[in-house]
Amino acid sequence: MRLSLTNAMPDLVEIRHHLHQYPEIGLSEFKTSDFIAEKLIAMGYEVTRGLATTGLVATLKNGTSGRSIGIRADIDALPIHEETGAAHASKIPGMMHACGHDGHTTMLLGAAKLLAERREFDGTVHLIFQPAEENFGGAKIMVEEGLFDRFPCDAVFALHNDPALPFGQFAFREGPIMAAVDECLITVNGKGGHGAEPQDTADPIIAGAAIVLALQTIISRNLHPMDPAVVTVGAFHAGSASNIIPERAEITVGIRSFDPAVRDALQERITTIAKAQAESFGMTATVRYERSYDATINHKAETDFARSVARAFAGEDKVVEMARPSMGSEDFAYMLKERPGTYFFLGGQKSPDDPQLHHPRFDFNDDLLPIGAAFWVELTERFLARQA
Repeated sequence: MRLSLTNAMPDLVEIRHHLHQYPEIGLSEFKTSDFIAEKLIAMGYEVTRGLATTGLVATLKNGTSGRSIGIRADIDALPIHEETGAAHASKIPGMMHACGHDGHTTMLLGAAKLLAERREFDGTVHLIFQPAEENFGGAKIMVEEGLFDRFPCDAVFALHNDPALPFGQFAFREGPIMAAVDECLITVNGKGGHGAEPQDTADPIIAGAAIVLALQTIISRNLHPMDPAVVTVGAFHAGSASNIIPERAEITVGIRSFDPAVRDALQERITTIAKAQAESFGMTATVRYERSYDATINHKAETDFARSVARAFAGEDKVVEMARPSMGSEDFAYMLKERPGTYFFLGGQKSPDDPQLHHPRFDFNDDLLPIGAAFWVELTERFLARQA
């Protein structure tokens, strides 16, 4: 039977709106962490704080089983100026919950309350409230600080709201679901001079333009057609006036991939192309290549389990398979590298014209709160079901 948290809706909305009004960005979510801890302690959880500076884990044990489950919610906001005009809009200039982490946190707090009241499970629940998903890889930091050594989990789960999916729809995918993300800064070093005497210069804009065009051949000519990847030139900065040839040009490139071998090949080709193209124009190029989040890879058994819970919870018509992985990135990848689990999406669309994630007018759909909270309870109670 599907659980209902309809009666808890006013409390959940109040929590979500409070979090939305007081957003904090990665590794500085001190007031957010205080607020969450206070709620959880009042529910009877054992709360451990200080992982990744502002992260916390709430633990609840029941029965005699040695099995355990981890559920993660991200708690950080983004450095975006809010334009929703909502009564509960951010009170912190230049910061807002534009990705719905306020909703993720509220749903897990709602689940925490019901799990503590019902105690219809046999084992240990670890609720992981993670900072810095958007920027500093809070999941990786928590893992490096011994998250799963201190809080053993047989499996870990996380969800993300998606305003592009129909309301209440669950979307699953076994294997790769979110991409690895890297960034590259290419600096072309030329010889500046007067625009009227180009023969006495080495124009880094020309070399840079050639690099930009050549980078486009990597996907079409260097990778297998079935290996998904993206190479995006997001910025090109050079020069200041029409009659001045600058000393240097800077090109910023965003790279997305799934396969580690493809990731290595992308780094090698981007580096080689940048340096060789610059050299062909009599210049040099320096390449600073930084790897960020790894690809998020879901485990089969846990994906199958979560999907089956969703079908029983919401109905067959509300559960879909993702046709292809997302090129977005997610640091839950680091938890999935340490423990089996799965990451999935929950649709929150109000209308087809809804602002999407990271938009200054995005606002989490409050109607999702009882659905997400109740689903976490269902999943936890089934995972830690009492044995006959």
